Amino acid sequence: MSEPSTSSNDVDALFKVPLGEFTAARNALAAQLKKAGRQAEGDEVKALAKPSVSAWVVNQLYWRHRESFDRLIEAGDRLRRAQASRPTSEAGRAPIVARREAVTALAHLAADMLREGNHGAARDLLRRVTSTLEALSSYGSRPDAPIAGRLTDDVELPGFEAVATFPFGSDERTTGETRRRAHSSAAEPTVRTLHPTRPLAKTERRDEKERKGLVAAAKTAVREAERALNVARKQAERAAAKLDTAASHAKVSDGQRAQIEKQLVQASKAADAAHQRANEAAATASEATRIAEAAEQALEQARRHLGQVEGAD
Repeated sequence: MSEPSTSSNDVDALFKVPLGEFTAARNALAAQLKKAGRQAEGDEVKALAKPSVSAWVVNQLYWRHRESFDRLIEAGDRLRRAQASRPTSEAGRAPIVARREAVTALAHLAADMLREGNHGAARDLLRRVTSTLEALSSYGSRPDAPIAGRLTDDVELPGFEAVATFPFGSDERTTGETRRRAHSSAAEPTVRTLHPTRPLAKTERRDEKERKGLVAAAKTAVREAERALNVARKQAERAAAKLDTAASHAKVSDGQRAQIEKQLVQASKAADAAHQRANEAAATASEATRIAEAAEQALEQARRHLGQVEGAD
């Protein structure tokens, strides 16, 4: 596999910037490409839409938490393979649990990002983020999956028809058997001529059984996905409620801190004034002491002079 071009890396970097900086960064990159003579690439970059908040959060989960994100995609692939090989087996529940845990782990990380970014309507945003994560897991590693890390809007879950007709990874048994039957039928016209009804009926029953198995597996996948989505949404709602409560407590604490800081400033000013008055009082007391000592000396001299005068008489 060849290394991505510089412009591809630049576009990846564009989707990593804070959401508020996206438009300016996009325009700057488009201008840079056009100035370098890459007009078509510059036009493509210029046409990139600014991601929605929920799409931006999912992009950041991809770029910042790749290991957790890859677990989500792998869990989706394992779930489809399990459903293809064991449509009604209880063993197929393990991939469902793994997929659900991967979605939940990423949803918690998304809640932290929303809280750090001070985004409003966190509960609704978490629901949209969770829905997109579910959809990306349903696509898994399919070649037609949306490009993770470069989303500009929410991703919808694939419809029932997409689930029912999905080529289940490396498991080619169903399609292989169908091709072999078709080849065998084309290679044995004599058999069909001699037995026009019985082999066809058996083939149709086998095809109908396989079709019903695929439909049952697809319905099971839809039900499990709906249940997992409901669980994830409830968890997201609880996380959002905790976020709202924490935000309210933080607001109250900020108000209390501001009041305490105001009181502290006032107390500091009062302390400074008290220190100044104390210094002034100390200076006054020192001056009074000096005057008293001078008065005592004058009194002593007056007494000595009086004694001298009385002695002369």
